[in-house]
Amino acid sequence: MGSRRQVSGVVGSREEQLSRHPTTLPGRHPDYILVSVAWPYASGPRHLGHAAGAYVPPDIFARYHRMMGDHVLMVSGSDMHGTPITVAADRLGVSARELAEENHLGIAESFRRLGLSYDLYTTTLTPIHYRVTQEFFTRLLEQGYLFQDTQPAMYDPEAQRFLPDRYVEGTCPHCGYADARGDQCDNCGRTLDPTDLINPRSKLSGATPETRDTTHFFLDLPKFQERLQTWVNAESGHWRPAVLGFVQGWLNEGLRARAITRDLDWGVPIPLEGFEDKRIYVWFDAVIGYLSASMEWAERRGDPEAWKRWWVLDADGNAPGRSYYFVGKDNIPFHAIIWPAMLMGYGGLALPYDVPANEFLTLAGQKLSSSRTYTARLPFLPEALELFDADAIRFFLTINAPESRDTDFSWDEFQRRNNDELVATYGNAVHRLLSFTQSRFGGVVPMPGPLAPEDEVMLERARATFETVGDQIEAVRLRDGLLSVMALAGALNRYLDEAAPWKTLKTDPERAATSLWTALQVISALRVLTAPYLPFSAQQLHEYLGEKGSVHALPWMFRDLPAARRLPTPQPLFRKLDDEELAGLVGRLDEETVVTGEPI
Repeated sequence: MGSRRQVSGVVGSREEQLSRHPTTLPGRHPDYILVSVAWPYASGPRHLGHAAGAYVPPDIFARYHRMMGDHVLMVSGSDMHGTPITVAADRLGVSARELAEENHLGIAESFRRLGLSYDLYTTTLTPIHYRVTQEFFTRLLEQGYLFQDTQPAMYDPEAQRFLPDRYVEGTCPHCGYADARGDQCDNCGRTLDPTDLINPRSKLSGATPETRDTTHFFLDLPKFQERLQTWVNAESGHWRPAVLGFVQGWLNEGLRARAITRDLDWGVPIPLEGFEDKRIYVWFDAVIGYLSASMEWAERRGDPEAWKRWWVLDADGNAPGRSYYFVGKDNIPFHAIIWPAMLMGYGGLALPYDVPANEFLTLAGQKLSSSRTYTARLPFLPEALELFDADAIRFFLTINAPESRDTDFSWDEFQRRNNDELVATYGNAVHRLLSFTQSRFGGVVPMPGPLAPEDEVMLERARATFETVGDQIEAVRLRDGLLSVMALAGALNRYLDEAAPWKTLKTDPERAATSLWTALQVISALRVLTAPYLPFSAQQLHEYLGEKGSVHALPWMFRDLPAARRLPTPQPLFRKLDDEELAGLVGRLDEETVVTGEPI
C-alpha cells in the first residue's frame, strides 16, 4: 500500500490560496462564513454521487462568498476511522491505518483535480483531532450528558469478537430492505442499531450473530429534546423542506440515547482508565472534525486563536457568523440533531445556521453507494477526471443537482447537457466573439459608438444577473444560480443573432464595433459569474480577456472590459462529445468496481 506519508494538507493551488483575501464590496460589511464539508471515509475513491451531493456544492458556495469579500473558512478531511475502513482493510489483508492513509492521498488528489478550494483538507488522524475529540468527550461527561450503560451487542461466535455496526447486515425492520447495515438503512435512511435488524448476519464469517451484553458510553440525547426543538423552531425558516421535515420527524418521535463508543481497536481512545479495549465511535469524532480542522488551519497559519472568529459565541450568546454543513440527506440526523446537541452540551460554540443537505444522485433509480457494487456506467472520481474535463463534470452535477429530489444519472443526459448547453450556448458564444475580435479587429477590444437601446438592455441584464445569481447562491439554490447564468448566455446568443456584427461590419463599422464591445462586456461578466461554478474555464476566459492573476480574486460585480485592450488568441473553452467518442470513453471503464464506504 505504500509507505506512510504526511496525510494532512490543503487542496488547491498556491495562486488560489493567495486570492482568498476578501475584497469587500462597496457598502457591504463582510461576514464570517464557515463552510463545513462532509468527511468522506478513507476506504476508497469517491464517486459522482458523492461529488453531486456533498463536495461540489460547498465549493461553489465558498468561492462565491470569497468573491463577495466575506471571510470564508472551508474545512474538511478524510475520515480515517470507522468500520468501512476496517472492513476494507480486513478484505485486503492490510492495516486500517495503511489503507486509510493511501486512500486519503487519492481522495485529496481527486478533490484537487475537481477544483475544490478547501482552506484545509486534513484527516482524523492528527494529534489535534484526537485532543479535541477527547476534550469534547470529557466536557460532555463532566456536564452529565454522557452515561454508561450495558446494552446487547452482536457477537460473532465463529470470529469470537464483538461486531461493530457495519459488520452486521440484515433486513430493515422499517422498510423490509434486505441489505440494511447495522447503523443505517440505505433504502429508507433510518438510523439503526445492529440488534434492530431482522435475520442479521456477520460480514466477517456469514454466521448468525449472538446477542451478548457490553458496556458503552451513551450521548443522552433526550436531555436536549426541548432545547433542540426551540432552536429548530427559531432558526429553521431558511432550511430546505426535506431537512426540516426529517428533523421534525425525529423530534416528534422523541430522541433516544445513542452509544458513542464501540468494541474496536481502531479510533480515538477513550480518555479514561479501564476502557482500553474500546474506542470513541466514528460518527461522534467525525463531526468534531469540523472544529478540530478549523483549529488546525489556525495553527498552520501561525494564528492559533483565529478559528474562534467562526466558532465562539460573543458575550450575548450570538454567533460570529454563519456556519453551513454540506452533506447528503442520509447524514441529516448527524448534522442537524446530534452535532447541535453536542455543541449545546459543550457550550459557547456556534450552532449550524443551515444544513443544506442534497438528495441522492441515483443510477437507474437506485441510490449510489460506494459500499455496494455497481456497473462502471457511473465512474468514480479518478476515472471521471481521466475521461472528462473537471468543469464539464461540475457543470453537469450542478445543472442536474439533486437539491430537492433524487436525480437519476444517464450518459445521454450528460452528453446533452454538455453539448447543447455548456458548449453550444456558452462556449460557442465566447469562442466566436473572441475569434471575431481577432480576425476582424486585430485582437483589440473596439471603441464603442453611441449605445442603441438593445445594447443598454443587454448590459443591464448582465449587471442584474449578479444580484439574481448572488441571491440564489446565498439561499443555497445553486442549480437555480447556474440556470440564471446560462440564461444570460442564452440572451447573449439572441443578441448576437440580431446584432450580427459580422454582417454590419461592411455597412456600418461603428455599429459593428459597438455591438461587439457590448457582447465582450457580457462575456467579461460571464467569466465572473461562472467562476464559482466552472473555476478552470473561468480562469481561462479571464486570461483570454487579457487579464493577469486569478479570476477568483475579482469582486462579485460587473466590471467594464476596457476598449483598446489587446486580447490573446483564444482556444475553445469546452469540447463537444459526439456519440462515438462518448461510447469509447465510457467503454474504457471497467465492467464492475467494488469499494467500501460512505461519507459521514
